[in-house]
Amino acid sequence: MTHSQYRASTRAILLSAGQGRRLLPLTAETPKCLLPVAGKPIIQWQVDALLAAGIGEIAIVTGYRPDKVEGLIRERYAGQRITPVFNPFFDVSDNLASCWMAREFMSGDFLLMNGDVILNHDVVNRVLSSPRAPIVLTVDYKRSYDDDDMKVQLEDSLVRHVSKKLAPERVDAESIGLLYFRDQGPALFRSAVEHALRHPQGLRQWYLSVVDHLASQSLVSACPVDGLRWMELDFPADIAAAEARFGEHAAAASRPGQSVQNPSPLQEP
Repeated sequence: MTHSQYRASTRAILLSAGQGRRLLPLTAETPKCLLPVAGKPIIQWQVDALLAAGIGEIAIVTGYRPDKVEGLIRERYAGQRITPVFNPFFDVSDNLASCWMAREFMSGDFLLMNGDVILNHDVVNRVLSSPRAPIVLTVDYKRSYDDDDMKVQLEDSLVRHVSKKLAPERVDAESIGLLYFRDQGPALFRSAVEHALRHPQGLRQWYLSVVDHLASQSLVSACPVDGLRWMELDFPADIAAAEARFGEHAAAASRPGQSVQNPSPLQEP
């Protein structure tokens, strides 16, 4: 299988069901994933990055105002293999349930991405080119981490724990909300999600709690993306920061004679 064929056979799942109440009033009538940043919605940044990296099929888990998300897909991506998957429990559950709704897309290698992350395709390229591991967690580094960061403890290239509640002395990085499942990784993750949802508290769990459990079995590797352009959007101030960070890049890409750098080749799977 060639590099391009491998990428075309790799799926991506976007978890975009939430309203984003911390971004009110911006999300009063608009899903969080449709908030505009530098001229296009968050979800369009994500889909464009995945398509630029050669991903062949995308599932988008919707919830709040699914009609608006589905409308963007029809208008912008007609002819692409992009499937909306509705999560009817979005308002009473966390994103573990959204993963369950998209389980049919976990039958082969796939990427999983939070719906509130804006990034460029070079981030996707880096995780696709990472050394083989059943599960790859994309991480970045900063000087200090706050309560809202999904904190990560590392041991060399292995992830040992991922949780918002890690003690400061155990924190080495933060998850950026992008994972890659290969080989036995998809089956392990799908089984772990099902097991977690057999318990009543599973509906209120993040999928990274499942990844944290799998990390204890040395199944999760870290892929650093330091130096690359990405941002998580949780609060109104994040929108303004993202406009500054991504607006210049978007403007440069649209100027005559300039374009976004072509995706780098994938390492042989």
